[in-house]
Amino acid sequence: MSRTDAASAGRTPVIIYRDHLLRFSEVWVRAQGEALEAHLPFYAGSKRRGDVPMPEERIYVISDGDVAGRLAEGLFKVTDWAPGLRRWIRARRPALIHAHYGVDGALVAPIARALSLPLVVTFHGYEATMRDEFAARSFYLHRKYLRRRERLIREGTLFIAVSDCVRRALVAQGYPPARTITHHIGVDADGFARDPTVPRENVVLFVGRFDALKGGAHVVEAMAEVERRVPDAELVMIGDGPERASLEALAAGTLRNCRFLGFQPQAEIRAWLNRARLLCVPSHTIATGECEAFGLVFLEAQAMGVPVVSYASGGIPEAVAHGETGLLAPEGNRQSLAASLIELLQNRPLWQRMSAAGPVRVRRAFDLRTQSRALDALYGESVARYRVENTARMAQLPEGSNAQGQVR
Repeated sequence: MSRTDAASAGRTPVIIYRDHLLRFSEVWVRAQGEALEAHLPFYAGSKRRGDVPMPEERIYVISDGDVAGRLAEGLFKVTDWAPGLRRWIRARRPALIHAHYGVDGALVAPIARALSLPLVVTFHGYEATMRDEFAARSFYLHRKYLRRRERLIREGTLFIAVSDCVRRALVAQGYPPARTITHHIGVDADGFARDPTVPRENVVLFVGRFDALKGGAHVVEAMAEVERRVPDAELVMIGDGPERASLEALAAGTLRNCRFLGFQPQAEIRAWLNRARLLCVPSHTIATGECEAFGLVFLEAQAMGVPVVSYASGGIPEAVAHGETGLLAPEGNRQSLAASLIELLQNRPLWQRMSAAGPVRVRRAFDLRTQSRALDALYGESVARYRVENTARMAQLPEGSNAQGQVR
């Protein structure tokens, strides 16, 4: 038996759906799936990105990028027609389908319904927190999700929120409290272990998308005050996005020591976390209602002994223990943000205490293996619940009807 066969033996197949497989910023989809112990993940999507290496023998995408593939992808998204995907899923004989993001959940719900499979959906933020009037003007699949939300609420087996903040938003939208739970994805505490031979530098690190939500302008403006008090402090910005040009212009006119590195692979982010003194990603609530759902980069920083400075906004207070592993300023208060950065750059005993507390907290509450074992259990509970509920639904149908209530 090969190593792959041995690892797969006795594990129950599940389908993990993410529409684009897989962006650098979503490497956690693979990490969570591959950490499962009782279930064997197969990954499906509409197209392949190639940013993140994936287990090729367990992947199916509708489009390979050619004209026929793009047409098939479009038909799927507009009409739900994807016979190849349905056949591939059926052949895997999975216990359930797990979609990441509510948008993807609404997209694959007809397949779950047609194949009589439980549907688990994880909500990661924007689809739960963006107000409906903005969602109605968003991209096509987001608008489709909005139209299908009521049916998804009725038919979904389990709804997973990545934070209590997201769960509250979902319940407010009508998601049933009994089937809507909080489950943190977690991070690989061993993979983000600190290398003590690498010296720390007075680097304040930002990792994230350059958009309004992540607060890049807030950290640049706060660092202007930091540089006056801590002259050797340097801001390193990792990421990209629509605000990059404006952020670079702001930094050029404001700061002496600032670098923009663009998108970087996970290994490079780990290397910078090993060098940096602090992480500062001051996400905040924006006009659409969106806020930071949780923020895995906050856990990654704490796992490597890097205290976090941010705002007490959205799910951030769940990710960062204020006063223990970082300092959270009142939302939008740049002066308080700068003061927190200065405090942790100058107060070495406080920094050391928070640096030591970070890895302990992550291993205790957010270790990927522990969290994935909990997800294994949630899958088992979802399958059992679906069987009970499906049996009850079938018993209520008129004689001669199928599971969708249609007469055969």
